[in-house]
Amino acid sequence: MKPKINFLLLVVILHTSFYSLYSQTVRPIRDNIGFCWNAEEMNKFMNYLSKDDRNKFANQTKDLFAAVSVHDDYLYAGKVYYPLYKNIRTKEVIIFGVTHGTVRKEMGSLSDVIILDEFDKWRGPYKDVEISPLREIIKSELPKEDFIVSNKAHEIEHSIEALIPFLQYYNRDIKITPIMITQMSYEKMESITKRLSEIILNYINGKNLKPGKDIFFLISNDANHYGEDFNNSPYGMDAVAHKIATENDLKIILKDLSVEITNETIKNTATDLWPDPESKKTVPLWCGRYPIIFGLQTIFKVANGLNDKKIYGTLFKYSDTFTEKVLPVKNTSMGLTAVFSYKHWCAWFTEGFYLK
Repeated sequence: MKPKINFLLLVVILHTSFYSLYSQTVRPIRDNIGFCWNAEEMNKFMNYLSKDDRNKFANQTKDLFAAVSVHDDYLYAGKVYYPLYKNIRTKEVIIFGVTHGTVRKEMGSLSDVIILDEFDKWRGPYKDVEISPLREIIKSELPKEDFIVSNKAHEIEHSIEALIPFLQYYNRDIKITPIMITQMSYEKMESITKRLSEIILNYINGKNLKPGKDIFFLISNDANHYGEDFNNSPYGMDAVAHKIATENDLKIILKDLSVEITNETIKNTATDLWPDPESKKTVPLWCGRYPIIFGLQTIFKVANGLNDKKIYGTLFKYSDTFTEKVLPVKNTSMGLTAVFSYKHWCAWFTEGFYLK
C-alpha cells in the first residue's frame, strides 16, 4: 500500500503545483499593433534606434530618478522614447498612467481616485513582468476612499503597457507598480499624493533603496492631440497651426518642466494644461494632464523626504507624428494605430528629472 500512497501523494503535489502556476492572472496585451511584444523584434528595433542615435544624446544617467515618457506607437515615436530609456538603469518602477476616454466610456465616470490592479504579472516581450510588493503595501495603507482596484480598467488602458518593452529591454527582471490616475482637483491630488509619498518613502527607507538605481518614477503622457478627430484645432489645420501648437507645447515644457521643480512650477503646469471653464482659455490637449501633475506632486514630496533634495528637469526630445513620419523599420509585426496629417497629429516628449 505504501507505494500506492506515495504515488497518490505525488499526483496531488503535481496537480497543486500546476494549478498554482496557471491560476496566476497575467494582464493581457491591450495594443499589439503600436507596441512591440516580440523579443527578437524588440532587439532589432533597439538596434536600429541605437545606430540612428550616433551619440546625439550623451549619457545622462547620474541622479536621474523620474521622467515623463511618451506612450504612442513605436514606429512614430521611437526616437523620442530612446534618449530617455537608454539612461534608465533601475530595478523597479512606479508608473503613473492615464485614464483614457476608452476606459471611461467602458466603465463610466471615474474621478478623485487612483486605480490599482490585482494581476499577478504583466506581459512583456522577454518574459512576464513581476509586480513590486509596493503595490500591495499601497492597498493596505492608503485610505480606501483614495483608490479602487480594477483589472478591467487596467486591461483597457494602454498608457502603462507602452513603457514595459523599453524598460524590460534594459532590465529583464524589472518590477512595476502600475497606477492609473483619474481626473481630480489640484487639492484632491495634494491630499492623495501626501499620503502616497509617505508610503513610498517608508518603502524606500525600509528597504534602503537608492532613488534612480533601485526605484524609479515614470509619468506616462503624450502632448498635444491636434486636429478634427480630437475636436481640437484652435489655430486651424495647416502648417501655421502646426507650428503654433508645437511651439506652445515646447514653451510649456521649457517654462514649467525643464527647471527646478517647486510647488509653484507644479501649479503653473496645472494652470497651463488644465481647462478652466470660467476663463475659456486655450490649453493644449495633453492626455497625461492629470498624471503629470499627480506625478510631479508625488516626486516633489518624495524628494523633500530624502533629505530635502531638489529636482531639476531636463528635456530629452520633443516631436510629433507629422514631423517624425514613420520610422523605416521593416519586417516586424509593428504597425500604426492612427494616421497623421495637419488634420490629425499627436505630439510627445521625454523629460528627465534629476535629484540634486
